[in-house]
Amino acid sequence: MDEKTAHLVRMLHESENIVFFGGAGVSTASNIPDFRSSEGIFSRKLKMQLTPEQLVSHTFYMRYPEEFYQFYKENLLYPQAKPNDCHIALAKLEQMGKLKAVVTQNIDGLHQAAGSKVVYELHGSVLRNYCTNCGKFYPMEYVHDAKGVPHCENCGGTIKPDVVLYEEGLDQEILSGAVRAIAEADMLLIGGTSLVVYPAAGLIDYFNGKHLVLINKSVTAADDRAELVINEDIAKVMKESVDALETQQIS
Repeated sequence: MDEKTAHLVRMLHESENIVFFGGAGVSTASNIPDFRSSEGIFSRKLKMQLTPEQLVSHTFYMRYPEEFYQFYKENLLYPQAKPNDCHIALAKLEQMGKLKAVVTQNIDGLHQAAGSKVVYELHGSVLRNYCTNCGKFYPMEYVHDAKGVPHCENCGGTIKPDVVLYEEGLDQEILSGAVRAIAEADMLLIGGTSLVVYPAAGLIDYFNGKHLVLINKSVTAADDRAELVINEDIAKVMKESVDALETQQIS
């Protein structure tokens, strides 16, 4: 174990109210592309002369539902994705009674699949979809398997993913819960995010606890505010540190 990971283990050991705030980099080990990395969706050449942001915007969804769903199904739905070592390590940390909440910008539902119970999904979830007419909910598979625009079996209304599209606001109840969790934490662990998407990136400003840790492959604007910065793969770092923490508790 290197010095930085050992430092992280010590902080995890002494902290009792940890909150994890994560982004797309958390799920790359589950083969879900990071929107903003060199291999991510935002760097791909698209056949249409539109940015990915425009393709998943509220305006595009309303005006061009066929094209919206074509892009959405091809680039944002990964039904075969499984939790990776980071998701699993965070669930273990919660089971230990140390991690009190996960705040995520991701929409893949993998934190819950790994066993995490308290998860604030800032941008919603692809696992939930609802009829815009009657409100009936549908699973991801229904949308994934539908030809073209998915419609409600009950009333024929258009089904919309329960995700926050560009131009849409965050759910205020979820945002308030995330802010409260971060404000009460004694340790904030930030991972897999470049901290450039607002308002989510501004949540770091609510932290007043003791330990601020950043785990990301590339540098972020908040690196100079952190007690510890680790520029490595978050799945590897989290598995190693939580495994070491478990060993300490057992011994």
